[in-house]
Amino acid sequence: MKEIKAFVRPKRLADIVTHLRSEGFCCLTVFEGEGTGNYVSPEKEWPSLNHPFLHSKIAKIEIVVPTKDVEKVIQIIHEHGKTANRGDGLIYTTDVSKAVRVKDLSGDKLQVK
Repeated sequence: MKEIKAFVRPKRLADIVTHLRSEGFCCLTVFEGEGTGNYVSPEKEWPSLNHPFLHSKIAKIEIVVPTKDVEKVIQIIHEHGKTANRGDGLIYTTDVSKAVRVKDLSGDKLQVK
């Protein structure tokens, strides 16, 4: 299995999640945050009381899928997350070596492939 983390523009989040769910990818986590990087839009600087530096508002999607579904999920995020402007976001994938349910320490239904 693989974990996919995508940092996207908040205004694109609903469209991305709608399309992921319509393709059967129902289980994911979304975070709202602020980030810094090499690119900051001069038209979209967001002042922050918590972080006194230039940053952008971001949404982070985390989803774990079977390895065979990684490219499909990446394609959905790319297609529905892009605006064709700099700063549209990044997508990362990492291996998941083990998954265990918190409530009962059971991993038998969480197949890692």
